[in-house]
Amino acid sequence: GTRIKLTGQGEVGPAGGPAGDVYLEVREKQHETLVRRGDDLHGTLEVPMTAAALGTVLEIDTLDGPHEVDLRPGTQPGHVETLRGLGVGHLHGSGRGDLHVHVEVAVPTAVDDEQAELLRQLAALRGEERPEARLAAANPGVFAKLREKLSGR
Repeated sequence: GTRIKLTGQGEVGPAGGPAGDVYLEVREKQHETLVRRGDDLHGTLEVPMTAAALGTVLEIDTLDGPHEVDLRPGTQPGHVETLRGLGVGHLHGSGRGDLHVHVEVAVPTAVDDEQAELLRQLAALRGEERPEARLAAANPGVFAKLREKLSGR
């Protein structure tokens, strides 16, 4: 936590001496959806695959209330949208950190026959009936990376 000293705000000293100091220990409560890293905040926004492909404007809750996030068409999983000045206020000085919104694309786990046929048609239009399979380097999630940095591993 952060310790704040209030000089001369404590009890009066012995025999009428000067007042002592008061020390306040400030601890922050963990937020249910945001993770703090310095003055910046990080959160994950899950969007349907159709919204990621077509683009959309979504309203999210920030510490300052609702705020719109504009996702461009073709938004990829892992994309980070940075909202300037919506993080935590700087402890010494003016200004605030940023809010980093990490996009997670939700792929449906079940589709009905009509949806499956539409997806097959889209795959055919895109020439993706039999896509090439390539392994890529493992990419741990953003919160795993944050945990590693915070724990010093």
